[in-house]
Amino acid sequence: MKNISHIEFYTETKEERLPGFAPDFPYIASCAQLDKYRDGFVPWHWHKPVELFYMESGAVEYCTPQGSTIFRAGAGGMVNSNILHMTRPRGKDEENIQLNHIFDPSFIAGEAGSRIEKKYVVPITAASQLEIIALYPDDPQQARVLGLIRESFRLREQDDGYELQLRAALSEIWLALLALSRPLLKEKQRYSKTNERIKPMMIYIHEHYAEKISIAQLAAATFSSERECFRLFHNCLHMTPVEYIKSYRLQMACQMLARGREPVTSIAQACGLGSSSYFGKVFREQTGCTPSEYRQKWQDHDSEGQC
Repeated sequence: MKNISHIEFYTETKEERLPGFAPDFPYIASCAQLDKYRDGFVPWHWHKPVELFYMESGAVEYCTPQGSTIFRAGAGGMVNSNILHMTRPRGKDEENIQLNHIFDPSFIAGEAGSRIEKKYVVPITAASQLEIIALYPDDPQQARVLGLIRESFRLREQDDGYELQLRAALSEIWLALLALSRPLLKEKQRYSKTNERIKPMMIYIHEHYAEKISIAQLAAATFSSERECFRLFHNCLHMTPVEYIKSYRLQMACQMLARGREPVTSIAQACGLGSSSYFGKVFREQTGCTPSEYRQKWQDHDSEGQC
């Protein structure tokens, strides 16, 4: 299980990149130490694999287009396939550890179009109202599922039959999640897939963040009106397009500072943040330190380890 302190994105799709994820075994386990994340939070992102997690310590807030949900130590849940989400620790100066199973639904469904996929997997992954399934220990049924999730992290790769044991454990958890979700699945789907409509706008920003981006350009590039652009960002990400552009530019600046040795002035220009003085001002507002102080802290920081 890898210890992670930041996430990366694919250049082509801007989905989260999942190191170690392989076609013949579409699964990874990770230990997210959120109190040690470079940016102090996990930015808005999405991925086709589902995310099954358990809070080992601390507390985290998950935000999706539908709202936010708090998970404290002992709680857990699942983020559905391709759902926009971001996370941030709720407490300061406390250990915040989250254990994650991240796997493509095909890992338990088998071949595309199989009976298992149609009967058990698609009812959840295709349900737009199920952005997050939350599990809390004070509910007996949910506590049982949490116990299964916690126990599943004890499986070790070196164990004989590990792959089969893991698939069996995740299948049992999935079946329990399906049972818990049935009341909501029977309701009429009231939620439109607005997160699918905002993704092209986010991708455009990810591809052009170094350039000047006007709302008119963003709307035109994604065949939307400026009004629709503002509405989608407000409803899905709870911020304006300009705020998201600035936030993404700062995320890219943080990556460049942590990984490279380019002058701060060059990084400011490469991220579309203008002069070094303006860059320093907005960077300090976001991170609480100067670009140089940030670089000194994170340069050559080892983000790989064991939980």
